Amino acid sequence: MIVLAPAWSPTTSLLLLLLLFPGLRGTPDCSFRHSPISSTFASTISKLSDYLLQDYPVTVASNLQDDELCGAFWRLVLAQRWMGRLKTVAGSQMEKLLEAVNTEIHFVTSCAFQPFPSCLRFVQANISHLLQDTSQQLVALKPWITRRNFSRCLALQCQPDSPTLLPPGSAGALGATSPPAPQAPLLLLLLLLLLLPVALLLLATAWCLHWRRSRRRRIRRPRERSHLPGDAESELGGSQLETGPFLGRTAPVTVSPGWRQS
Repeated sequence: MIVLAPAWSPTTSLLLLLLLFPGLRGTPDCSFRHSPISSTFASTISKLSDYLLQDYPVTVASNLQDDELCGAFWRLVLAQRWMGRLKTVAGSQMEKLLEAVNTEIHFVTSCAFQPFPSCLRFVQANISHLLQDTSQQLVALKPWITRRNFSRCLALQCQPDSPTLLPPGSAGALGATSPPAPQAPLLLLLLLLLLLPVALLLLATAWCLHWRRSRRRRIRRPRERSHLPGDAESELGGSQLETGPFLGRTAPVTVSPGWRQS
């Protein structure tokens, strides 16, 4: 009888080792007697990075406290959450690559982490940035993973000057991919840019109306000067010609005293 043996992949082997050997899974106080970080994690992450869209949006924590011991561990916890979420929406080929990367950092789930603090702030980033950071954190953590006890890293901590922004589960918590809202000065600047063309149009209209009124006044003044006043006609030397006989009636003719008959 022929028995077909299942095909073992490196990912399946590593998961089996994590299940069979408690030392790789960590202890209740979050320490590891044997290193759970493989020697091929860089290649595994690189394969996923080559397959994914480089600008696929994810979120990363922007205000984690810079702790020498726990910083890398905390970032791997957040990266592992993202790998789990992406697996639920990925296709078959993508799911295999995500599962391989998730296996490389799955050891962080063996520690009982507390819920994320409300002060934790997330910003949008590209998946390429997340994968690159994950690889860097594994490199930094590998020499110390069996030498340190990570029991004091079970609660993620924010930077001291970071205010409490949003409670867990709100739009700004893990999983939100929207960028941060614009600040008030930026909104004011946008409003001014929108109102500037309107203000310029109003100024141009007012100037045109003023120019037209000034032009009309200049045209009227020469016409008024061309008409003589009524008393100017009385100063023409007293010689006036009244209506003559050609209008159907006689009219007296006034002759200037200096005129002589020839």
